[in-house]
Amino acid sequence: MPRVAFIGLGRMGHGMAGRYLDAGFTVAVWNRSKAKAADLIARGALWATSPEDAAIDADAVVTMVADDEASRAVWLTKDGASANMKAGTLAIECSTVSYQHTLEMARELNSRGLIYIDCPVTGLPEAAAAGKLTLLVGADPADLERAQPYLAPIGSTIRHFGPVGTGTVFKLINNLIGAVQIASLAEGVAIAEQAGLDMQLVAEALATGAVASPQVIRHSKRMIDRNFSGASFTAALRHKDADYAVRLAETLLPGVPVSRAALAAYDKAKAHAPDADEGQMIEIVSRPK
Repeated sequence: MPRVAFIGLGRMGHGMAGRYLDAGFTVAVWNRSKAKAADLIARGALWATSPEDAAIDADAVVTMVADDEASRAVWLTKDGASANMKAGTLAIECSTVSYQHTLEMARELNSRGLIYIDCPVTGLPEAAAAGKLTLLVGADPADLERAQPYLAPIGSTIRHFGPVGTGTVFKLINNLIGAVQIASLAEGVAIAEQAGLDMQLVAEALATGAVASPQVIRHSKRMIDRNFSGASFTAALRHKDADYAVRLAETLLPGVPVSRAALAAYDKAKAHAPDADEGQMIEIVSRPK
């Protein structure tokens, strides 16, 4: 069976790596904390001592790490994955990174004879574990065709936006819009509370009315109930994505005031509780003056 190296076993990566095991691939895994790999190892995954070790003899290397810095470290350091990858190996970046980083990684890894594809994903951890993610791909059509067998186990939908970098552009747009929605939702909920509205009715109306979206539906009742169990996306991660998106936007548009306002809201959320669920934005905006 094909051999996949999977690097990064966070909330999303863990389920994605498991999907390759389910599909019968030989899977080598690496993560900063080996404890997160324990159940995958019990299921047959091979533990690697470094990204370089994981990538030896791999047909495809898939990364799911936090940001540009982490991506650069697992690909390009002396014990990074690309150190001994054979020419023609697929390098599939599922991490949400900046657009500039994507282009830089493509140039560097292509110069080493590797095939770099940016493939950030959308979906919750449950979708990752079920292989139901949506994959946002930037790749040459021929490279995407070659990568299809390595994408099928983790995604039920592939959206090919164009050449390398375009998948990342859309992912940043997607997560920026999410940041705007969640920040404005928190303010709207806080206004309703201060105005004395029936908050259960507010929750129902938000989830079924004209402004309903997956983000509003998911977060409105959680904010109203102040129930943030089952966190899947932190304030720090959303802030990082919004920051990357605003940086990109500023190279393309003369002004992005709404995007900047959302980023400022997440500056506060990150300072308040960086590793907490992003829905806790409500706790910041509803504080008494």
